[in-house]
Amino acid sequence: MDFFRRRKIDKNYLDLTPVRKVEYEEDGNLVTLLIPKFTSNFAVKFIVPRLKSKYIKLRLDELGSASWLEIDDKTNVGELCNRLKNKFGEKVEPVEERLTRFLTRLYVEKIISFKEIEGEKL
Repeated sequence: MDFFRRRKIDKNYLDLTPVRKVEYEEDGNLVTLLIPKFTSNFAVKFIVPRLKSKYIKLRLDELGSASWLEIDDKTNVGELCNRLKNKFGEKVEPVEERLTRFLTRLYVEKIISFKEIEGEKL
C-alpha cells in the first residue's frame, strides 16, 4: 500500500481493531517497542549480523504503554478508550483524540495495522 493511501483512514476510527506488527519488551509498566532496522532480505542476511542490535528501540510512556498492552487483536479503538478512561480517569482526557492520534502515528510508521483495513487489501 502506498504512502498516501496508507495515511488515509476513511472508516469510523472507533470501530477499527488495531493489530500489533512488531515485538516488544515489558519493564514493569513501561513498554519498549523493538522495530527492525532492516526489512529487505539482503540487508537482514548481510548487514544485520554485523550490527550490535537488529532493532531500533522505542520506549513508550505510561499512557502509550498502557495503550499498547491493551491491544489484543480483538478489541476495537472505542473499547480501548473506555478501558483507558477506567484505568486513568481524568488524567487521560480527551482520551479519544489522544488515542486516535497515537494509533495513527503507529499506523503510519507500520508498527500496527487494522484488521478492517488489512481485510480490504486481500
